[in-house]
Amino acid sequence: MISKRISLKLMTFVAVAALFMQGFTACNQAPKKAEEKSAEVKKEKFIGLQLWSVKDDMGENVAATLKAVGDMGYGFVEAAGYGDGKIYGIDPVEFKNLCESSGLKFLGAHTGQAVPTEETWDETMAWWDTCIAAHKAAGVKWIVQPWMGETAYQSLDGLKDYCTYFEAVGEKCNAAGIRFGYHNHDQEFTTEYDGKTLYDWMLELTDPEKVMFQLDLYWIAEGGKNALDYFEKYPGRFELWHIKDEKEVGESGEMDFAALFAEREKSGAEYGIVEVEEYNFEPLESCKKSLEYLKAQDYVDFYE
Repeated sequence: MISKRISLKLMTFVAVAALFMQGFTACNQAPKKAEEKSAEVKKEKFIGLQLWSVKDDMGENVAATLKAVGDMGYGFVEAAGYGDGKIYGIDPVEFKNLCESSGLKFLGAHTGQAVPTEETWDETMAWWDTCIAAHKAAGVKWIVQPWMGETAYQSLDGLKDYCTYFEAVGEKCNAAGIRFGYHNHDQEFTTEYDGKTLYDWMLELTDPEKVMFQLDLYWIAEGGKNALDYFEKYPGRFELWHIKDEKEVGESGEMDFAALFAEREKSGAEYGIVEVEEYNFEPLESCKKSLEYLKAQDYVDFYE
């Protein structure tokens, strides 16, 4: 009888111990799962490439060029080859699949049209409908217009026409789940109306819900202005950066990227896009060296 009681107590102890160990194991596993989840959240890379940087290569062989860009380690691409409903002459979904097969995401595009007249408004808006539909099919997150016609640089009224136009395009993009924005060069900072730069006017005349800004970090400096001042004055307006230098990124030694990246959150930048337009090497090699430079800097968080 005593042995039965001992046996019963032993069985109970073993059962309780087993339950305890299961709970202990589960507790130990919980942080690991949290870490895995965090890794999944951070899997999207912050730095991509503007394909204008390798425009000649894209003109010769789209698939081979995308593979080379993916092999470098870029996380995504921003296209500059839209026309007649296609991307670089390829069906939008096929182009997206081609990017993904090269380890890249197709997240954004540069394209646009000049401000329409009253007579050409409907025709221009129809062009945008086709353009937006193509990019929506490809799953892009943004479309950016990287230029304005001369009327924007001739008078404040001409600039206001562009701002009104951009807001109308922004509304169309919003309806498709795509952000619309504008990319600067240096002239937006050297042209002034009533003592205020053209770029400041654009920031003040456009609704942030309809028009965001892709700030080119090199061209604003070339225009004689400091990007940090704009981050302070217009926080959150610069959802995209073009990370650029005179040639390869980091090549000139004159761009204070560390200071800019320190204020990335204030600027509102969700993605950074490398663009190289002048080269010391072949374009693909220049793009590779630009990425290698950025990845070597401790102030750059390569992941979003």
